[in-house]
Amino acid sequence: MGRKEDNIKIATLVMHDRDRIRNLAIAAHIDHGKTTLSDNLIAGAGMMSEDLAGKSRVLDFDEQESARGITINAASASMVHEIEDAEGNKDNYLINLIDTPGHVDFGGDVTRAMRAVDGCIILACAVEGTMPQTETVVRQALKERVQPVLFINKVDRLINELQIDGPEMMKRFEKIIGKVNKLIAAFAPDKYKKEWQVDVQAGTVAFGSAYYNWGMSIPFMKKTGLNFKDIFEHCHNDEQKALAKKAPVHQVLLDMAVERLPGPLTAQKYRIPNIWQGDLESETGKAMLGCESDGPLSVMITKIWMDPHAGEVAVGRIFSGTVKQGETLWALGGSKAERAQQVAMMVGGDRIQVPEVSSGNIVAITGIRSAAAGVTISREADATPFEAIRHYSEPVVTVAIEPKALKDLPKFVDALRTLAKSDASLQVTTNQETGEALLAGMGELHLEISVYRLEEEQNIKVNVSEPIVVYRECIEGDNNGHAFEGKSPNRHNRFYIEVEPLPLDVVQALREGEFGDGPVRSKDAKEVGDKFAAFGMKKDLMRKIYAIGGTNVLVNDTKGIQNIHETRELIIQSFEDVCKRGPLSEEPIMGVMVRLVDAKLHEDAIHRGPAQTIPAVRNAIKGAMVRAKSSLMEPMQKLQVSAPNDVMGGVTRQITSRRGVIEDMPVEGSVTTVIGRVPVAETFGFSNDIRAASQGRATWNTENAGFEPVPPSLFHKTVGEIRERKGLKPDVPTETYYSD
Repeated sequence: MGRKEDNIKIATLVMHDRDRIRNLAIAAHIDHGKTTLSDNLIAGAGMMSEDLAGKSRVLDFDEQESARGITINAASASMVHEIEDAEGNKDNYLINLIDTPGHVDFGGDVTRAMRAVDGCIILACAVEGTMPQTETVVRQALKERVQPVLFINKVDRLINELQIDGPEMMKRFEKIIGKVNKLIAAFAPDKYKKEWQVDVQAGTVAFGSAYYNWGMSIPFMKKTGLNFKDIFEHCHNDEQKALAKKAPVHQVLLDMAVERLPGPLTAQKYRIPNIWQGDLESETGKAMLGCESDGPLSVMITKIWMDPHAGEVAVGRIFSGTVKQGETLWALGGSKAERAQQVAMMVGGDRIQVPEVSSGNIVAITGIRSAAAGVTISREADATPFEAIRHYSEPVVTVAIEPKALKDLPKFVDALRTLAKSDASLQVTTNQETGEALLAGMGELHLEISVYRLEEEQNIKVNVSEPIVVYRECIEGDNNGHAFEGKSPNRHNRFYIEVEPLPLDVVQALREGEFGDGPVRSKDAKEVGDKFAAFGMKKDLMRKIYAIGGTNVLVNDTKGIQNIHETRELIIQSFEDVCKRGPLSEEPIMGVMVRLVDAKLHEDAIHRGPAQTIPAVRNAIKGAMVRAKSSLMEPMQKLQVSAPNDVMGGVTRQITSRRGVIEDMPVEGSVTTVIGRVPVAETFGFSNDIRAASQGRATWNTENAGFEPVPPSLFHKTVGEIRERKGLKPDVPTETYYSD
């Protein structure tokens, strides 16, 4: 224990020297060895026993993670790493490491973790190569301006199981490096497309075995005199323990992280303009660009987790200022300031309490009950918050849950609030009267884990419905100059709306948060409109923008209407209502531009209040969408299944029977891989069925693949089923439904 305590002492000193801090994430496809690698890095830094490294999975401290053998939460650990230069001088560095999940259902945790770090170790399995989720995590890192390096894991399997020789191994490495560089070239900011390419000679690629605790890179080979021949010999002779002593993976990778990845002083100069839209010339802006510890406090919370003793722990990155124990802080959007009861550094499930943590570090704070993932913490209630964290996929599966015992209802509502705060990818809506709640998540497993947390951790037994798929409503055409009239209940106000589909590149940019979200202030409309114009949309029209709702846009295209500005907030509220509940089946809408083209308003404000304006505008938007031919979009998943050739018939039958489309079937030796797309609605129970069809010999993975129109033959049936489930009339609505 002595070494761990020494390292904690050193860490508390080094944390104030921003040149010697590195904030890192480890990200990869599921089962490529992230948590095993994290263990070895923590053990190498003296924070746990080396014998347990790779076996104990110290960062999978959640019960469900241990039981399922997968990472569900992004967990962080701070550790000290010593670097020796060519002259023999030694220097200590503080590494704040976040181990992220690889399962597609927990991709939101990866996105949030990337906000907290400056560098990222991308893991790729030497046997499987880059996989769909590898592409997703590289994209998530680059979107947040996080510089990647590459670690090719499980090299021992190439040598011992596949009996691959040196030249063949080099070919495999080149293929993996080439694919990762292609992703960097596609998704990195223009300035860094070349600079951030990973390269063996430049020391930004390492390879090894996380399980056997050894690693290698060109700079390390030069330093130690080891070569490829040594690696082959150690692996063939079953001497990987000896190899781990000569080339410990923690030394190779943490050396690479310190030497090749940026510290907060460097990274914040280019990261802050990307994640904070405030005035960079202000005191706060300058403090963040310079990562100043004595500047105004700016903390971005990326994770909330529940400590059984201390309650909610808010974990986040300090971009400027210093968090001190006992001080009063604001979680922006909260109703009151709250006291930071404890301030700590993290090592997995342990928190190491310290009096203060300064900028450039990852901090854990207790006592700020208003904090949630994605929230900014400051000393001022009116500080400019960070940009919202944009998730690459949206919740597509829902379950209805309610407590089995009525006495648990107050506790249940409270537990749901905590669940929604700790997992920003989970959407929770509750009916206060019935106690029923809807949980919308990324997939079956995501919801299963959420329900487990309610039952086991909060001790509330619940009834859970069958999973329901969340569809999207869209339009196929436009109104072609025929605006739809929405009348207020008192018939004194009329609103005329036209709708049209937004271009696909604009929808994608909206999804990624390029234009922001919510009402657009009049003074910002010109700037936002110009951003739309850069995508080829009409500048004059888009400068009249009122609001953005998800991937939908509301524009006021009227001229000279008296009193229209007084109803602005009500028109926006109506639009936001329709964004959540479309005309066909009250599913969210996507990719629609709503234009208010005319209005007739009563001159007396009392006759155009919320009860008159909101229903009129809402019906006008919905009617216009039906007139433009509403369509229903279903969520899709990209599917990749690998299985021996002799069971492939059963595998393809399973996919095609679920309305799956097979796009490719590459064969490698005795194994065939099926690549295709399947509707999420058809994937329930897929795990069990594919195991049975392949005699348990198939491996597969999925990735969210956006939305596609429901086939015409299923349109009426699907809409009818959704409407019936929601207690609506089963018939597909027509224009007259919204014009009365």
